[in-house]
Amino acid sequence: MSQESFDVQAAAARGLQLCRENDWDRGLQLLSTAAEEHGGKDLPGVVFAYLGYGLARHQRRTLDGLKLCEHAVKIQYYEPENHLQLARVQMLMGDRKAAVASIARGLKLDSTHRGLKDMRLEIGVRKRPPLPFLGRANPLNVLLGRLRHVLRGKGS
Repeated sequence: MSQESFDVQAAAARGLQLCRENDWDRGLQLLSTAAEEHGGKDLPGVVFAYLGYGLARHQRRTLDGLKLCEHAVKIQYYEPENHLQLARVQMLMGDRKAAVASIARGLKLDSTHRGLKDMRLEIGVRKRPPLPFLGRANPLNVLLGRLRHVLRGKGS
């Protein structure tokens, strides 16, 4: 590999490290520079995942962030970190259902991934409706669900 591509790899690695240390301004700058070099070829998907989440969270560019995270999952599907960053962007966009699905896919790849497990606990997992053959919004399911919640709350 040429010296130039080595520098791109080093910048990407340093950018990821900075983002993981919560220094998003400097980290995003390095990640975007690395991604722009050579069109982002030869970079792992996790670079695009962190860049995507960073753009969505810190620069309010959610659509760009979503596209980058989806690209990361596409080029490196078996990396759970990519699914985590995608789920984070989906939550920022208010798409809880998609985020839950992304977390589930990531946990299928690595059931011990701390970030995915923490996020699943944070957003919660909905219980099945009491009468699954009726829609979740059906008034009977709503009533029975509230009753179930009250009864289980007093029992613990």
